[in-house]
Amino acid sequence: MELIRQTWSNLAANKLRTFLTMFGIMWGVISIVLLSAVGEGFQRGNQHVLEELGKNIVIIRNGRTAMQAGGARAGRLVRLDIDDARLLQERSTLLADVSPELIRGGIRTKSAFNSSSLQLSGVWPAYQSMRTIEVDRGRLISAADCREARRVVVVGTEASRQLFAERDPVGTTVSMNGLPYTVIGRVRKKDQDSNYTGADNERLFIPYEAARNDFPMPGEQNTADSLSAIIAAPRPEVSKQLEAWLEREGIGGFLGLEAQGPVEMDIRATLARRHGFDPRDPEALSMWNTAIEAVMFGKMIGAMHTFFVWVSLITLALGGIGVMNIMLIAVKERTREIGVRKAVGATSRDIQWQFLSEGLALTLSSGAIGYLIGVGLCALVNLAPMPERFTGMITTWQTTAVAVVVLTLIGVAASTYPARRAAALPPIEALRYEM
Repeated sequence: MELIRQTWSNLAANKLRTFLTMFGIMWGVISIVLLSAVGEGFQRGNQHVLEELGKNIVIIRNGRTAMQAGGARAGRLVRLDIDDARLLQERSTLLADVSPELIRGGIRTKSAFNSSSLQLSGVWPAYQSMRTIEVDRGRLISAADCREARRVVVVGTEASRQLFAERDPVGTTVSMNGLPYTVIGRVRKKDQDSNYTGADNERLFIPYEAARNDFPMPGEQNTADSLSAIIAAPRPEVSKQLEAWLEREGIGGFLGLEAQGPVEMDIRATLARRHGFDPRDPEALSMWNTAIEAVMFGKMIGAMHTFFVWVSLITLALGGIGVMNIMLIAVKERTREIGVRKAVGATSRDIQWQFLSEGLALTLSSGAIGYLIGVGLCALVNLAPMPERFTGMITTWQTTAVAVVVLTLIGVAASTYPARRAAALPPIEALRYEM
């Protein structure tokens, strides 16, 4: 308690100098909090936008061969059908979930209140989790709906507004090209900035089996089993394979991964024999792997976060140098005091602990104040409307841990040398010292 009292008394004796010294540490901690919060806000905001399209999905569509295979000429069209979806589901080693998608546009849809021309997708239940199709009313399409080819529909937010205004659509019946369908759910509003066929807010989702029966793909070259696309989700461990692939291939990996990545190669190898194309042919199937975007974005955010942290640490280190400078000045100013204390029995250890405690108190109290100011500024900014791809200033426990560890290290480093220098002063020379 005596040590704490002395520390407080010595710091309070030079209020302006103490405040200016504390300001450097405070500003460093505020920088860590704010820059880390900005990086976290951008990361979560962009991740949310990416997941509105799908959680690391692969969109597989018809392609055209660029290589000869089995005597067949190049330039042959490869058309997907329901058996391809089943084959990928059964044999692919890298895919966790698969769903067919049968897309039809211009569906004349009528409710008791209004009518509109809308687009529909016939899908399996797995499609909804992969594409983040979530409802704020009712329920999603179930396995039983597909098994029994039920005429049920989940409507997008905007489609519901067109057909029902602000009314609850669940439980009502709509006419789709003259066929009655029961509305079982309404999709929550999706903040989607990319798509491959249209915004989910403006679409209808029905069981694939019902779409196959009622809305088959048009055209002489299509059959009742033809598909618009196959949606697949790689297994979680595949993301690590992607990162390893990119580390190995460098920049060229980003440019070639869409055609030659492990997931794409696995899909082509699974379907090549059935369609008679060379599994090395990158054009045989058109694929869009959103996991690539996620990996690229993760690397970009990681680099940005590292830059922010280093800028903050440099600022904090400069504040630590200021603390060391002030402590050295304090040792010089209090040389006679040190001599008197040693003359009346204080040990070198007592002197060292006094100056070490003053430096730590100065550093940690400054850091605590700076952290509270940083968190307060984040909360103040979060009261304002947030732009797209930014979820706000988000502080995490990792930021707190880094701030505490770095502050402690800087406090010890900035205080140790002045404390040892003070403890090493001979009592007689200290008593004779004059400023």
